[in-house]
Amino acid sequence: MLTGIISAIVVGAVIGALGRLVLPGRQRIGTLATVLVGVVAALVGTALATGIGVADTKGFDWIELIIQVALAAVGVAALARPRSRR
Repeated sequence: MLTGIISAIVVGAVIGALGRLVLPGRQRIGTLATVLVGVVAALVGTALATGIGVADTKGFDWIELIIQVALAAVGVAALARPRSRR
């Protein structure tokens, strides 16, 4: 169980960071928020990929990764937008 939680945090951090990288400009959200967005994006992206039948492919699941990163980018943009208006 502990390794699953640690894995989710590590994968979430990577997915969140990739989500931030695809957005132009600087996003003013913290590291914890980035990791949380990444974890949620990874979970939701996996569920979506499973639902459309692209989660289990031979080799690396590029489509699933693209879905996860896109969701992370949307999440980061949604969190960064309200903070930038201040």
